[in-house]
Amino acid sequence: MQKFLVVNGSPRRGGLTRGLASKAAELLERRGEQVIRFDVGELPLFGVGEETEAVQRWRQAASEADGFFIATPEYHNGISGALKNALDFLGSHHLERKPVAITAAAGGGKGGINALNNLRLVLRGLYAWVLPQQWVADPGCFDARGQLAGESGITAVKELVEELCYFAAAAKKAKKERQ
Repeated sequence: MQKFLVVNGSPRRGGLTRGLASKAAELLERRGEQVIRFDVGELPLFGVGEETEAVQRWRQAASEADGFFIATPEYHNGISGALKNALDFLGSHHLERKPVAITAAAGGGKGGINALNNLRLVLRGLYAWVLPQQWVADPGCFDARGQLAGESGITAVKELVEELCYFAAAAKKAKKERQ
């Protein structure tokens, strides 16, 4: 069994990004994997004030994770400020050589791609291994409750989950061989 950190990269309580993260967590759990869910809206602003319990939980979860599944909305051609804030609390030792699957919830049209490209740059700075496969969910991929619905969307997330599990196992094996 592997441990995955599934990140809802939106500060909104009822946003579509939460539906993406929830589906990924559900699919990972169905595979028998251990899942830690985290909402970035729980964190204070980076560099302001004291280190909170939420910051400690976030860093601990990132340290323990074998891989990450990050869902982000696209705000003004980039990731949410809350997700960038959360990543700023981490160092490269939290993500180095760990695979990361990324997906975005978009408002429609060609949205989402810029957020994923932006997220790739940030994660590269943390030495994460971002999977080449990614997916953007348009509003039509969700039901009235904001949950991912429809075969094509669920299949896309399932494929990301499978790739994430594969590369996390490979990274774990390589780490053992290096020791």
